[in-house]
Amino acid sequence: MVTIPGVNPIFMWIGFILLILIFLFLDLGVFNKKSHSLTIKQALLWTLAWFITAMLFNVFVYFEFGKDMALQFITGYLIEKSLSVDNLFVILVIFTSFKILPKYQHKVLFWGIVGALILRGIMIILGVALVSQFHWVFYIFGVFLIYAGIKMFYKDDNEFDPHNTFIVRTLKKFVPISRETDISKFFIKKPGQKTEITILFVALLVIEFTDIIFAFDSLPAIFAISTDPFIIFTSNVFAILGLRSLYFVIAKAHDSFEFLNYGLGIILSFIGVKMLVADLIHISIEVSLLVVVTVLIVSIVGSILHKKYHKERVI
Repeated sequence: MVTIPGVNPIFMWIGFILLILIFLFLDLGVFNKKSHSLTIKQALLWTLAWFITAMLFNVFVYFEFGKDMALQFITGYLIEKSLSVDNLFVILVIFTSFKILPKYQHKVLFWGIVGALILRGIMIILGVALVSQFHWVFYIFGVFLIYAGIKMFYKDDNEFDPHNTFIVRTLKKFVPISRETDISKFFIKKPGQKTEITILFVALLVIEFTDIIFAFDSLPAIFAISTDPFIIFTSNVFAILGLRSLYFVIAKAHDSFEFLNYGLGIILSFIGVKMLVADLIHISIEVSLLVVVTVLIVSIVGSILHKKYHKERVI
């Protein structure tokens, strides 16, 4: 594990977690106390702010741990961020299906991110323990990533039905669910009645459930880049922290990324192959970063140009 000379690793972890808690407090307790929907300008500014924060942290990683660790961080960050964009499309479907008002989506996303950070931390600890003890796990991850990458080419988010998830079906059996949609609370209790969970809370649970599913794609991919728990965790955290503001950008422009799924499929397949051939062929972190960045740029620019061409043909 990377360490700062003269600094106990436990203090390094505590320091980073305290930094994240400060960020979250400022986000919810200062800048976004009231329920509201971000404009696309505000969302873009917040997305840029989170990106700059991540890059500043990477500068710290570069000077404290060296170039190789900094490259691992930025590559892991880009992989997690790009794969999380796909998750945002599913969140859009969840909010639309459950009729969550835009002014309450911010709150659900905030607590969803908090839950995702905790769950990712647990999964990273377990993953690091596995790959450090059992080398053959890399081959399983590699095959799984190639399979996930191929599935990306045939993916249709419209097939996802939030109401038919395991969590929602289970909740309906044991817990009363309020049908009110214009309410900012997760739980409500009316006089003489049992406490009910709101649609807002149901949406939050479904989002957490889908994040766990998506983590099975992103975490094995990052293990192909780095096996250092601090680098994996910090790159994941910074990628996840900017998701809420990025969601509001995606919600406004989700039709503009037609080829993104194909790009993500290529990235997952490439990383899967890298894991499978690691004992025979060494693919450097620089090459991995170049492939990830190139594929993302080509898929995004290609999507924009294709939409523009199609729009001109229609006119």
